[in-house]
Amino acid sequence: MDLTVTTLEGKDAGKISLSDAIFGLDPRKDLIQRVVRWQLAKKQQGGHKTLSRSEIARTGAKMFKQKGTGRARHHAASAPQFRGGGRAHGPVLRSHEHDLNKKLRVLGLRHALSAKAQTSDIIVIDSLSSSEAKTKALSGTLSKLGLTNVLFIGGAELDQNFRLAAKNIPNVDVLPVQGINVYDILRRGKLVLSKDAVAALEERFK
Repeated sequence: MDLTVTTLEGKDAGKISLSDAIFGLDPRKDLIQRVVRWQLAKKQQGGHKTLSRSEIARTGAKMFKQKGTGRARHHAASAPQFRGGGRAHGPVLRSHEHDLNKKLRVLGLRHALSAKAQTSDIIVIDSLSSSEAKTKALSGTLSKLGLTNVLFIGGAELDQNFRLAAKNIPNVDVLPVQGINVYDILRRGKLVLSKDAVAALEERFK
């Protein structure tokens, strides 16, 4: 697959050939969905917690005598059926993480890249660099290119001026190539790769 390489100013910078083994697959939604679900589960904190009956700070004294009142038998006011009592079977501290085979994770990334290529949402930029860390200047440049919802993938080392300039632009993410992942690829409309990123991806999946 051949794509035209452009600069951040929108000028033609030649052509590049993308590997069909990475960008030319027939995307499988089920694989992509499994990887996204694995990522989001791993990201979920699992810090939700409610107090159980044994953790409620209330008196443990018997509420009223066992017999003779005509009422149901109860022991402590910390029981779940009473106002202020503990919650029955409430959420506890836990990890939502689950395992996913490494081969499936790699394959999911290939299919996500292929899905973007299939819809012509991949752009290759000659170099992701900026002469100064000015958000306003970069925002104007991206507007001219029509990039309003985009993920930038640079080489192993990001240009700090570009990273800082893009940091405060809404719906714009910048990642080094080693941080590329399925969820971030799919959550943005366009995927912009630097030539270094393309080379690193092809080396990684060789």
